[in-house]
Amino acid sequence: MNTTAASTTPLPNGPGAAAVLAAGIGSFALGLFAVLADKVASIKSWTNFYNPTGPLSGVTTCAVFVWLTAWAILQMRWRNREVRFARIGAAALVLLALGILLTFPPFAELL
Repeated sequence: MNTTAASTTPLPNGPGAAAVLAAGIGSFALGLFAVLADKVASIKSWTNFYNPTGPLSGVTTCAVFVWLTAWAILQMRWRNREVRFARIGAAALVLLALGILLTFPPFAELL
């Protein structure tokens, strides 16, 4: 029987924080692209990837691209790091709230 104590090193929280912040960034991107496609004619035509759905097809595709890109970049930078999760979580919640507000029609009409 081996009686040596196993060293326990905590896992870095960087990968989890990267996923959380990327979700906030992607949510904000969705709201921003939705408002821009609604208000700017050139963006509306540029984001029309599939005619039956109109600009929504490009808006969601671009938002998913932003989310995945943000996640990949943050994951590479934070994969072995311990980061301030509370600050990152708060920033992600703010971005999520802004993204939801931008997709809410009465708020989007004010812009």
